[in-house]
Amino acid sequence: MTVTDETPVEPMRPVPTPTASADRPEDAAQWTAKLRHTAVEALPPQQLMPDRQPAYVASWIYVFGVVTIAALVVVIATGLVLAIMGPNWWHSSTTGLFVNSLHLWSVEVFFFAMIIHLWGKFFMAAWRGRRRTTWITGVISFLVSVGAAFTGYLSQQNFDSQWISTQAKDGINSTGAGAIFNVTNFGQMLMWHITLLPLCVLALVGVHVLMVRLRGVVPPFAPEGRADDAEPVGIGNEQTGVEA
Repeated sequence: MTVTDETPVEPMRPVPTPTASADRPEDAAQWTAKLRHTAVEALPPQQLMPDRQPAYVASWIYVFGVVTIAALVVVIATGLVLAIMGPNWWHSSTTGLFVNSLHLWSVEVFFFAMIIHLWGKFFMAAWRGRRRTTWITGVISFLVSVGAAFTGYLSQQNFDSQWISTQAKDGINSTGAGAIFNVTNFGQMLMWHITLLPLCVLALVGVHVLMVRLRGVVPPFAPEGRADDAEPVGIGNEQTGVEA
């Protein structure tokens, strides 16, 4: 049958858009609906991506926290390039030397900013108001980062790395850890440096930032004679006056 202009054509039916499971009670028992509702309740979007922050967030101590994350991004990016190109490239090529130096100095900025942020939050008692997880993940990420930096020095493939490894092996062997952590094994140290420890640092930093979003930043100490309001400040509170 040939369709002509006079032949009526049935209009296309609109594709139904998915509705919330609340509109369909029979879908509430599905594991996807349960997982979605659990995720939304545990991680409210308005707290993960707030439009405003409390006024006391406008402090240099939080700037150093952001600088720490920015330096970590540069460390990971330059580290990926170095891992792809290999030791010969970063020792013999001028471009490799530049990327290697950029990697080193971003690590220096990372630790400098992290230490200031860490000590600043210590004196602010940043664990107040159900923020223990935020504080603990920050401290552990610093300790793991020290291990990542140490294995990085051992992976340089030059006289510095040889000296550091031979001086460190006796101390590590005296603790018994040398049986599984051989600092003179370049392959093992390189894998610790580019795989295991960076993944741990990224996971800890991710949890740390997530906790900051969920719990909020710690408020300043209350003046004497007033209660210490260390509870998380909710979105829409009158104290929120700085755009995120």
